[in-house]
Amino acid sequence: MMDVEIWSDVVCPWCAIGKVRFERALAAFGHADEVTVRWRSFELDRHAPASRDGDYAAMLAAKYRTTTDQAQAMIDRMVDQGAAEGLDFRFDIVKPGNTFDAHRVLHLAAERGLQHEVKDRFLDAYHSEGEEVGDHDVLVRLAADAGMDAEEVRTMLATDDFADAVRADEEQAVEYGISGVPFFVLDRRMGVSGAQPTEVLLQALEQAWAARTEDTPSAASHADHEHAGDTCGVDGCAVAS
Repeated sequence: MMDVEIWSDVVCPWCAIGKVRFERALAAFGHADEVTVRWRSFELDRHAPASRDGDYAAMLAAKYRTTTDQAQAMIDRMVDQGAAEGLDFRFDIVKPGNTFDAHRVLHLAAERGLQHEVKDRFLDAYHSEGEEVGDHDVLVRLAADAGMDAEEVRTMLATDDFADAVRADEEQAVEYGISGVPFFVLDRRMGVSGAQPTEVLLQALEQAWAARTEDTPSAASHADHEHAGDTCGVDGCAVAS
């Protein structure tokens, strides 16, 4: 099997877009049935409170030291890009907050074979439904929507289970030099940064598959592509030129 690890955050719009594009690339990949996909943890803001109130554009402008008009232009671009991929981004109702516990739930979901379903539910709930993904009751309900046992999730959230796993993912991201997400690591050989077009992600899958014939695997590194992909990082959401 070829392993694909994807670092992302559930409040990252480019991660939602990148997920759709990657899934389309994987569906077109000739060895899709020999690929395993694992979602890795990346927090855009480790110090965020459980929830925040206020206008989203104003919050972005304040955090990233830009004007409200510039922040709104960035939002509009993300909405347009999301719509082109069939996503309904509703930044007028989003409720930003801390995502550490959401990542812990995703690690539990991986053990239960439901990580993809829970990831989808969290992304949709945050970006399109105005759900507070920093709230434990919300996380329990959303995870249950995706097929998990609600009481198991609630019990886990009352502990510090999977905290070390989240931090280990983030430490690995630092080692790889990942500063923005989504970031795709293919077979620990190739790194692809950003919400790349589907055809670029398909090409990366094909290159990583071909590289499996090498005798010695190489560490993940940034892939060289003609265009950088759109990402979100701790300093904001960057739009590729």
